[in-house]
Amino acid sequence: MPSVENAHTIPQLMAAAAQTYGDSPAIEEAGRRISYRELDQLRRQAARALLALGVQAGERVAIWAPNIWEWIVAATALQSVGAALVPLNTRMKGTEAGFVLRESGASLLFSIGEFLGVDYPRQLEGEALPALRQIVSLRGAGNGALAWRDFLALAAEVSPAELVVREESVNPQSLSDLLFTSGTTGRPKGVMTQHGQNLRVVRDWSAVVGLREGDRYLIVNPFFHSFGYKAGWLAALMRGCTILPQQVFDVQAVLECVARERISVLPGPPTLYQSLLAHPQRAQYDLSSLRVAVTGAAAIPVQMIHRMRDELGFQTIITAYGLTEVCGFATICRPGDAPELVATTSGRAMPGIELCCVDAEGNLLSPGEPGEVLVRGYNLMQGYFNDPQASLETIDNDGWLHTGDIGVLDAQGYLRITDRLKDMFITGGFNVYPAEIEQCLLKYPGLVQVAVIGIPDERLGEVAMAFVLPTPGSVIEEPALLAWCREQMANYKVPRRVQLLQAMPLNAAGKVTKNALRELAAAGT
Repeated sequence: MPSVENAHTIPQLMAAAAQTYGDSPAIEEAGRRISYRELDQLRRQAARALLALGVQAGERVAIWAPNIWEWIVAATALQSVGAALVPLNTRMKGTEAGFVLRESGASLLFSIGEFLGVDYPRQLEGEALPALRQIVSLRGAGNGALAWRDFLALAAEVSPAELVVREESVNPQSLSDLLFTSGTTGRPKGVMTQHGQNLRVVRDWSAVVGLREGDRYLIVNPFFHSFGYKAGWLAALMRGCTILPQQVFDVQAVLECVARERISVLPGPPTLYQSLLAHPQRAQYDLSSLRVAVTGAAAIPVQMIHRMRDELGFQTIITAYGLTEVCGFATICRPGDAPELVATTSGRAMPGIELCCVDAEGNLLSPGEPGEVLVRGYNLMQGYFNDPQASLETIDNDGWLHTGDIGVLDAQGYLRITDRLKDMFITGGFNVYPAEIEQCLLKYPGLVQVAVIGIPDERLGEVAMAFVLPTPGSVIEEPALLAWCREQMANYKVPRRVQLLQAMPLNAAGKVTKNALRELAAAGT
């Protein structure tokens, strides 16, 4: 059996982790303590249950649930039988989840029965899902779903030897996951990545960050995102950490958990640390166990890095940059980098990964010159699922992935992102694509044209603002429009401001000039 360091597939990693870390706690959640050995047994049991349900290698299996221990068991089990993981954002509405399930052709869905007052399986009623054969409810009663306990019981129908044969057919080039990203077109696309490349990048990332056996890792980032999945539970299991999942970000709950559970590793978006620093009762909590912070996805004040060290006690604070198309990882700061470097850059390329900036004609730029950021290396996706044209448009003939982000590299190779992926902006750590919101808003009766931009928000970084042009004679009421938006899209996409226009500012080509809209927003007119 390969060691944890040499595992090339996720089932190999799980088996090696069980052997290496044994009875050490792998997950502590909902009053349950699961050792590495027990986690591997649960993974194998769930994998045999999947074989009993006829799940074949290469099929796609989706998970739609918050951060709970069953999520990790389901994910590693489906990857053990050669299926690809399709995580669904828990903030999605039924139509959004239905689209991803259809596009991926998911044959099975693991879902939570109810979460934050929402019945997840019920949201899919009325959605045409021809490939979906079965829904398994991880917790709670699902609408027509197979209960988790009954699902696990199906393992009795399949011998351990059958599972071994299937596991051995999984190789480093097998598809491990299909993470959907909206891209700039507003149409979500499935990013294909493999077992081997993910484990290599996670191994390098966790080494740079300094994860240690016995670390207590509070995972606030959602498991459906590469930060909570790959830099989260997958990295933690590789290094022998204890995972403490948190379902909802609540600053009071984080403070209590850090103090009570002696948390040592706490990655998250800048808003997490800003919230901790601003909490009026922070001094009442013992945060002395904190050691490692990893952040990114937004500009960070240098003063915040100093305060994280001085007031929260972090010894290692690292910023990083990545996107779904590169397994979530491209650049990272190194331990010991100056606070100014950590705050103002996203670090330098990870081992085995190349980075450059080019101008509009594709010419290589010198250090200090802003241009499009290109990434090349073993971490590049295998393409977009069922969309070869989009894949060709993103990765050029020389193997460079065109990120669409504008950045500057300094002489030491440290990257500073200066502009978003075309119009994309980030709300509380989530990528928001205006085109996707615009397409949804145009379904609202009485609107002829819509444009969405990101505007500054003190707490979330940026939020959506919609400019709408009504059809002649239509009366658009802002409260009614926003209420409709909340029913149609995930909360982080919902515009926080709406402005009615009599004419949309257009350029000579007839395209909306979003800079003019940003000026309108800034002027408050």
